[in-house]
Amino acid sequence: MKYIFTPAISGAAGADTHCVENKILLVDDDTKLLEMNERGLRAKFRIDTAVGGTEGLRKLAACGPYAVVVADMQMPVMSGLEFLKRARAQSPGTVRMMLTGNSDLKTATGAVNEGNVFRYLNKPCPPTALAPMLEEALEHYRLMKAERRLLENTLGGAVKVLIEILSITDPVTFSRSNKLKEQVHDFAHAAYPHGAWEFELAAMLCQIGRVTTPHGLLEKERDGYALTGAEEEILSQIPEFGAQLLEKIPRLEAVAAIVRYQDKHFDGTGFPADSTFGDAIPLGSRILKVLHDLTEMESRAFSRAGALQQMRKRTGWYDPEVFATVAGLTGVLEQQPADPGNPQTLNIEELREGHILAENLRMSTGLLIAAADTTITPILLAKLLNFHRLDTIGDTLLVYAG
Repeated sequence: MKYIFTPAISGAAGADTHCVENKILLVDDDTKLLEMNERGLRAKFRIDTAVGGTEGLRKLAACGPYAVVVADMQMPVMSGLEFLKRARAQSPGTVRMMLTGNSDLKTATGAVNEGNVFRYLNKPCPPTALAPMLEEALEHYRLMKAERRLLENTLGGAVKVLIEILSITDPVTFSRSNKLKEQVHDFAHAAYPHGAWEFELAAMLCQIGRVTTPHGLLEKERDGYALTGAEEEILSQIPEFGAQLLEKIPRLEAVAAIVRYQDKHFDGTGFPADSTFGDAIPLGSRILKVLHDLTEMESRAFSRAGALQQMRKRTGWYDPEVFATVAGLTGVLEQQPADPGNPQTLNIEELREGHILAENLRMSTGLLIAAADTTITPILLAKLLNFHRLDTIGDTLLVYAG
C-alpha cells in the first residue's frame, strides 16, 4: 500500500527531453518564406516547418514537444491566432511567437491574451532579425522548465512530509486514509480520470488537520465515548485546519478546497456552515463524502450492499450522480488487493524502506506506533530504531517484502 504522489503540473518538465531545448517549429502558409527561414536558421537551431495551422497541429502532436513555435498571423483556413490558441492547449509548455504584417494594436493584444504569445514580430522579419528573438524565447523556455521542475520537486517533497507526519502522529487515521485513497483511486480513474490526482491526494490528506487535535480526544472519539460540545466543535474543525495547512503549498489550492468541504452535505447542511451547496461544492469533496461514509460503514461490518442501503436513507447528504456512479461501480471498488505473499519475521536492524507491516505495532505500554499495512519509510524506520534503542518495542517485526 505504498503511496506515491506524482503532481500533475500543466506543461511539466517531465514530458521534455534535453534535445527539446533547441527545437523550434515554424508555421506559415508561404512555403518560400519557410524555406528561407529554415536555411537561415538551421545552422544555429533545430528547425521544423509546417505549411498552415492544420499541419502545424499535426507536427506538434507527432514530433513535439517543441521549445518554441512561431506562427504567421494571416493564414487561410486557420488563422495564426487560432493556431496558437490550440497549440497552447495541446502543448502548454511551448513558448509561442507570432509574425504579422498587421501592426494593428488590437490584433497584437488578442495574440498576447488569447494565444498567450511571448513575442509578436512585424513582417518582414528576415532570419537575421528572427534569430535573436528565438534566442530570447529559448532562454524563456529553459527558465520556465527549471521553474516547473523546482515547483514539482518542492510540491512533491512537501506532500511527502505531510504524509509522513500523519503516518507517525496518528497511524490509525493514516491507515484509514490510505484505504480511502485506494477507493478514490479506483473510482476516479473509472469515472473522473481528469481530476484523479487531486481527488487521490485529497483523500490521502483529508485528515491532516487531525495533527492539530489533542491525541486523547482522537482516542476518545475512536473508542466511541460520549463527547462534550467543545470536543465535538474541535473535531468538526479538522477539515478547516487541514485546508489551511494545504493552502500554504503552491498548486494545492484545489486540493485544500476539497479537504475543506469533505463533510459538507449536498443540500448545504454539515460543515463548514456556509451557504455552499449542490454543484458549488467541489466535486472531489462530493466524491470523498460518499466514499468516506461507505468505507466507514463497511468497517462496522456492513456489507457493501447494506452500507449503500443505509446511506440512501440519509436524505440530502450525497450528490445523487456521484452516489449512483459509486453504486454502479461496486464491482470495481470491491476488487481484491494483490496478494502480498507470506509475511516474514525480521530483526529491527534488517528492516528496509518498502517493507510493509503485517500487524499493528505497539509499544510495550500498548500505545499504537504504526498500523498494519503501513509501508516503512525512512522517517518511520528511524523512529522504530529509536524506540528499539529505548527498549520500548521488541527485537523483531512481522512484515511483507513490499
